[in-house]
Amino acid sequence: MSAVIFAPPVLREDDPAYIERRDALRAQGVRYVLASYTDVHGVGKAKCVPLEHFSDAMRGSELFTGAALDGLGQTPADDELSVRPELDAVVQLPHRPELAWAPGYLYYGGEPYPMCSRGILRAALDRAAGLGFTMNLGIEIEFYLVRAAADAGIVPANDLDVMEKAAYDIVDLLGAYPVLDEIVTCMNRLGWDVHSFDHEDSNSQFELDFAYSDAMTSADRQVMWRMMMKEIARRHGCDVTVMPKPYSNRTGTGGHFNMSLADIGSGENLFASESDRRGCGLSEIAYHFIAGLLSHAPALTALACPTVNSYKRLVKSGSMTGFTWAPVFMTYGRNNRTHMIRIPSKAPRVECRAVDACCNPYLVAAAFLHAGLDGIEQKLDPGDPIDHDMYLLSDDELRARGVAELPRTLQEAVAAFDADRDFMDRVLGSELRRSYSELKEAEWWSYHNEVSSWELKRYLTFF
Repeated sequence: MSAVIFAPPVLREDDPAYIERRDALRAQGVRYVLASYTDVHGVGKAKCVPLEHFSDAMRGSELFTGAALDGLGQTPADDELSVRPELDAVVQLPHRPELAWAPGYLYYGGEPYPMCSRGILRAALDRAAGLGFTMNLGIEIEFYLVRAAADAGIVPANDLDVMEKAAYDIVDLLGAYPVLDEIVTCMNRLGWDVHSFDHEDSNSQFELDFAYSDAMTSADRQVMWRMMMKEIARRHGCDVTVMPKPYSNRTGTGGHFNMSLADIGSGENLFASESDRRGCGLSEIAYHFIAGLLSHAPALTALACPTVNSYKRLVKSGSMTGFTWAPVFMTYGRNNRTHMIRIPSKAPRVECRAVDACCNPYLVAAAFLHAGLDGIEQKLDPGDPIDHDMYLLSDDELRARGVAELPRTLQEAVAAFDADRDFMDRVLGSELRRSYSELKEAEWWSYHNEVSSWELKRYLTFF
């Protein structure tokens, strides 16, 4: 069963909007446009097009050999794919003002291509729109600034940032001020409205808090931010990583999804309620949405936590400060960071903490939205929130409450993904679902078959 394909835009040879936008970009100093799509891993791909050919690029002039990339289901015998950028999403890059980024949709033979990440999210949003909803999404950005070490590993970018509990430290925050100031300045030039930034739990680890938007815009921003941050960090002699667990003994990095549904006409937040008997300030729609997420949680984790390394973050303990701040259980609660689903106290929204900043945000947003909509349509009930520190409950207490764990490895997550095949076929389409499973299965076994330094240290002369 294939995913629903979004309705293609109407493209006209003489569309005056293309000419108008091209002239506006030229006036802003833009010389080239990056006609771009995002691959299955969430990594941006593009061709660089001189501005003089802007209209051609918008109509799909730029062709891509799908067999050269993962997750596109093509062989060298297939025709090329084209990308058709979305006009309203074209944006001048603040850190490279001579360039504009133009994210779009993949097409094959003049028709929308079913294995396009952005198209999969558009189809999910179309489903929501048919029910009278639009999805708002805020993605929390956590990351490390790092430098290469002599032993081919990495170290914190600031070698003076050594405090054992570094959360919110002012001196270490200011130690990274030049790079943080440049990235925040760029984000605000784009209108992203950065509210604050701070030093996180670990050394040279930071978080940026900025305004939410509609789901497609937020997904675009996540892909663009990762690209932009890499370039800016390298200008300052360091690098940025959103790898979930770059250090064995330090806190991991997440990319929490904060979600709500709004009325498509009025924009009213449909997750809000002043008469919530459960005390979370949420509506019945929101609870159904949560139940939908929890019902598909193991399979969703394969998309939201997509790497071998992801599952080294999803553990109870093991960081320098004693807590990992990562979810382990398929549960929800109030303003409690030990659950997979957290209900923040200041706003009627749902935060999923089992998401990595390295995920493909289009696929994750689409899967979360479909799961939530299933919960709404089926009127699923998540039960009452659990008001306990989940890290401190014993195994017997967890069993008594019927609490289940999230997958503990990528292999377990892929198995859950495959077991939830009917749902994932509706989200991704059968072709991409199968391709994603095969990619991640191969990734797991590639990791598993690699002899690590831990194994050498443990076993080489032990026996």
